[in-house]
Amino acid sequence: MKPLRIALYQGPSGVPRTTEESLAALDDAARRAAATGAALLATAEMYLTGYALGDAVATLAEPADGPGAQRVAKIAAEHRVAIVYGYPERDGERVFNSAQFIGPDGVRLANYRKTHLFGEFEARHFTAGDELIVQATLDGLTVGLLICYDVEFPENVRAHALAGTDLIVVPTALMRPFEVVPQTLVPARAFESQLYLAYANRAGAEGEFHFAGLSCLAGPDGVAHARAGTGEDLVFADVDPVRLRASRRQNPYLRDRRPELYGPLA
Repeated sequence: MKPLRIALYQGPSGVPRTTEESLAALDDAARRAAATGAALLATAEMYLTGYALGDAVATLAEPADGPGAQRVAKIAAEHRVAIVYGYPERDGERVFNSAQFIGPDGVRLANYRKTHLFGEFEARHFTAGDELIVQATLDGLTVGLLICYDVEFPENVRAHALAGTDLIVVPTALMRPFEVVPQTLVPARAFESQLYLAYANRAGAEGEFHFAGLSCLAGPDGVAHARAGTGEDLVFADVDPVRLRASRRQNPYLRDRRPELYGPLA
């Protein structure tokens, strides 16, 4: 299997824009990603609408097959690049903080609802998802989805590793001063669970939130193979299945686990 090139789009930066502006920026990022040979473009948490929405979350939320999803599908198919993006999802009276995975043909591959909500804003406006392992296949790789705070729980990443996930894509809205997460924790998660982690953050200030940027692709060697700055950025790196298999053979963490001792963790 050949490496899968992934693009991380850290933008648009600054105050929340309209969904139309977000889609126009996504179309441009997808065009640039496809021009480099990228097969997958990952964007931030709540990409379509912006994160700092307050009570407008309920108004802007749309179904998983809503107009925003249809536009993203059209962009993916036009540029022949898969896209993972964050958005507020409405399902009846409930609103979820969700991430959707659209294939390069414009077909939806997966939809994930954030399971670990962060802070008062999210707890007030969203319902927590209850399905941890959401996966799809892209170019022979098993791709899983988490959102921001989810990746800070080692149990979540380990569960994906045990379920056969090769790459976890993590749309993110990480604020300052928590730069330790992309700088230290994300590479450590990739190393300890022997997989790739694509962490696509927001950048700039939105209302009371100041996002840290520093999007990265971390590998099973515990190294960030691509790293964005603190402003709008588009960075590229490869997910190499050959190196992943070799690393898994050499690293004993998953083999040396003793699940019979872990009962208290539940």
